[in-house]
Amino acid sequence: MGPCKEGRRILVIQPRRHHRCADCDRAPLRHIVLESGAPLCLDCADLGHLVFLPRGDTALTRRARAGSSLSAVVVRFNRRRRRYERQGVFVEEPALAAAEAACLADAEARARRRARDARRRAAEDVRFTAALTAEILRLFPRCPAERARDIAEHTSVRGSGRVGRSAAGRALDEFAVTAAVRASVRHLDTEYDALLMARVPHHRARARVAAAIDAVLASWAADGSDEVASRVAEGQPPLT
Repeated sequence: MGPCKEGRRILVIQPRRHHRCADCDRAPLRHIVLESGAPLCLDCADLGHLVFLPRGDTALTRRARAGSSLSAVVVRFNRRRRRYERQGVFVEEPALAAAEAACLADAEARARRRARDARRRAAEDVRFTAALTAEILRLFPRCPAERARDIAEHTSVRGSGRVGRSAAGRALDEFAVTAAVRASVRHLDTEYDALLMARVPHHRARARVAAAIDAVLASWAADGSDEVASRVAEGQPPLT
């Protein structure tokens, strides 16, 4: 998202550099609001009476914003990810107090709901890992069953961003499943990690171990035919 808009919400920026208010000349500013490209302090932007609520408590933030007639989202630029990320919100103090009271009143119920949701997600993860293991063994029937299970567990960790959590991985797409198996072989059955430790660029390291990966995958496939080896080398799932 850009620094000036997030839908129709007011954005307050936590700047990485020193800024001076274009109206009152105050500096340095911990928070700025851009108006026609010029930085304003919170007081000059008529937001100085609001209180800051850091991110972290979704229920508290939602209730505080709902009860506040004026609010603003606080963002800060993440250089590594090259994007603005939320840091919290500014809300009216009475709205925050009311939201805190409401959260205290139903804290036990929300805790029970979180526990139920956690058990449900855990059961879903167990079923998905079993299905992914079965699909790995269908595509690579000579892969040791324990290894297939380890691959499935590793690639399907919730929140990991690995291929098993992608849309294709969740759908058990053959290319995604093959990519997960290929990644496991790359790290555990070749010198790839040692090459990275030796500061070999990852694209060169991948090229150097590609043949070794292809050999392992071909040996795990249904048969050792040239057609299977060719498909594996091209990153395609073996024929089943």
